[in-house]
Amino acid sequence: MACFFRRRIAAKLAGTLQQSEDAFIPALSAVPVFKKQQNPDFKLSISTLRINGILPSSSDIQVQTEDLAAQLKQDSVVEDISAGSGVINFKVNRKLLVQKMLETFGKGEDEKFGLNSELFNTLKRGTTLIEYSSPNIAKKFHAGHLRSTIIGNFIANLKQSLGNNVIRMNYLGDWGMQFGLLGVGFGQFGCQEQLKQNPLQHLFEVYVRVNKEAEHNEDMKQAARDFFRQLERRDSDAVSLWQQFREITVDEYQHIYKRLGVHFDVYSGESFHQDQAQDVVRQLQSQGLLKTSEKGTAVVDLSPAGDMSSVCTVLRSDGTSLYITRDVAAAIDRTEKYNFDEMIYVTDKSQASHFSQLFQILLAMGHSWADRCRHVPFGLVRGMKTRSGEVVFLEDILDEARTRMLHNMSQSKTTKEVDNPEDTAEKVGIGALIIQDFKSPLQSDYTFDWDRMLQAQGDTGVFLQYTHARLRSLIKTNEGVAASVFDASLLLDQMSVTVLQHLLRYDEVLYQSAQDLQPKHLVNFLLKLSHLIAAAHRQLPVKGSCQDVAQARLRLFSGASAVLANGMRILGITPVDRM
Repeated sequence: MACFFRRRIAAKLAGTLQQSEDAFIPALSAVPVFKKQQNPDFKLSISTLRINGILPSSSDIQVQTEDLAAQLKQDSVVEDISAGSGVINFKVNRKLLVQKMLETFGKGEDEKFGLNSELFNTLKRGTTLIEYSSPNIAKKFHAGHLRSTIIGNFIANLKQSLGNNVIRMNYLGDWGMQFGLLGVGFGQFGCQEQLKQNPLQHLFEVYVRVNKEAEHNEDMKQAARDFFRQLERRDSDAVSLWQQFREITVDEYQHIYKRLGVHFDVYSGESFHQDQAQDVVRQLQSQGLLKTSEKGTAVVDLSPAGDMSSVCTVLRSDGTSLYITRDVAAAIDRTEKYNFDEMIYVTDKSQASHFSQLFQILLAMGHSWADRCRHVPFGLVRGMKTRSGEVVFLEDILDEARTRMLHNMSQSKTTKEVDNPEDTAEKVGIGALIIQDFKSPLQSDYTFDWDRMLQAQGDTGVFLQYTHARLRSLIKTNEGVAASVFDASLLLDQMSVTVLQHLLRYDEVLYQSAQDLQPKHLVNFLLKLSHLIAAAHRQLPVKGSCQDVAQARLRLFSGASAVLANGMRILGITPVDRM
């Protein structure tokens, strides 16, 4: 695997420069491949190195590059060393490249490929708590929560695959003034029978109606405030109705999560921290951090000069808590309960200011662990529509993706008969949705495009699934050919070497993703792998080749299939074997 070669090259550099091997491991990177030209396997950028404790200046980088390249000697592993522009290129023994890269496969350890890399030694491992999805109770799952759900799931999968203990938390919006409105609205417009038949649709209709009524009815607004105050005081009737709404909603949401292949270890919510929020207010008061504004609200002064030019409200004038107060309480509770090493919040970028204030308040209270908290923001999705028009609910999007994919599969000449076409269409449709979302930086807004998303060719999730299904079909068709050993010398052609050179980059791509938590690196790697496999499929036939050649090629395709499936699973996509 890549780590074998990286370690051997690092040892060579360490011996020449009299430094530790570990200093060179992260500095060596696999060279991206280009189909039509031969490439070295690894490169080392001189500008990132300290030679004799000194970073080279721009004027002497090339001199040092050529000088160091001349000092390094070839051996049985590294067969060519050359100086480029500010980089040293390393080409490894081709037969050894084939042998080392493919020896993992066929031993029942396919899912471990790339995960034992020494690159990951610099990453901190421990307990990672990730808060994501977090929809609002008593409302249908809004399409706007899709990004938080799939991004959070990707981060959780990635962290887990790299050896972290991951706690997946869904922090529900199950408290706040909207429940005052809903409680009053249900009393006036609600129907228990309709609630049983179509719970979230009925609650949604009630909420829309009461909101409209409250716009021009001050009595309705006051009644909502009174209901929420009853809820905060634990009035039994108010709590009973709220509890009913919450249970119904979580049950409905779980159906959606199952379709997305998403699960949670903990369902929490703002309501869990209502009493603790009042404790937070008392702590802020005792620490001298709480001030009263002109409006009578309780605020924390976050201005550097202490002149109240930047404040955060933590209590309304009527004494009820706010979202931020409950978030402070939740963070304190989580560090005591889970003793996390890092906590990641996945929400849209409009909440960046909220999390900045949250972390500032925690630090002001003396909680130094707030430095281990991180907000992962994302942009908005434009133009999410179904055939029936503007879409609000995620279920409509998932249904439409499945329906369109079923239609495309029925029209395609390459579609195989599958046992459950609806299930296959669902998995392929969701994969397409995820890839369209993950191709760009997370903070970018993007425009939703059904036609582009569901194309079988090009850089799409459908293309990834098609490539995987094609590889699985090839492997299944040639089950009698597969062998536990293969002749590495039969895979020295340029096409095979190019595929293996690309696989050298897998651990680096995961390492990069772990640092910035962006899925685009892995998406682009898998798309490139799929394009290379399509070319290899044409150039390296298994059927009709002599047995030794067929066995070697089958090992190459098996390895590519395993890496493709592993990467897709980290992204949150379930690979299909037939489509």
